[in-house]
Amino acid sequence: MSEYRFVCDLSVLDDPGSRGFSVVLGNGETLAGFVVRRGDRVWAYADSCPHTGVELAWLPDQYLDADGMYIQCALHGALFTLESGYCVRGPCAGQSLAAIPAKVVDGRVLVSPTTG
Repeated sequence: MSEYRFVCDLSVLDDPGSRGFSVVLGNGETLAGFVVRRGDRVWAYADSCPHTGVELAWLPDQYLDADGMYIQCALHGALFTLESGYCVRGPCAGQSLAAIPAKVVDGRVLVSPTTG
């Protein structure tokens, strides 16, 4: 069974919006990630571009392009869909961000950085 961890209240995420987080895993390592929102849905991804491994945010919690339609890598401008993390433009086109299970429960955004 996966253990979900609190990231933030849904009310603090713009629609669309994004927010970074870090959680300590069971092995003591820290996972840096971010959540994105569209409507009442959220998705979470590891904060690492599949092209170079760099963090994606332009500024803290700024993972989306100016229109809020795509996740955008700050280094090369690659664009990823909110719903799947699939890269539709840029040097990593055809690759995807590493997804992290996420859900909203009672207005709270939760992520599960572990599987099993």
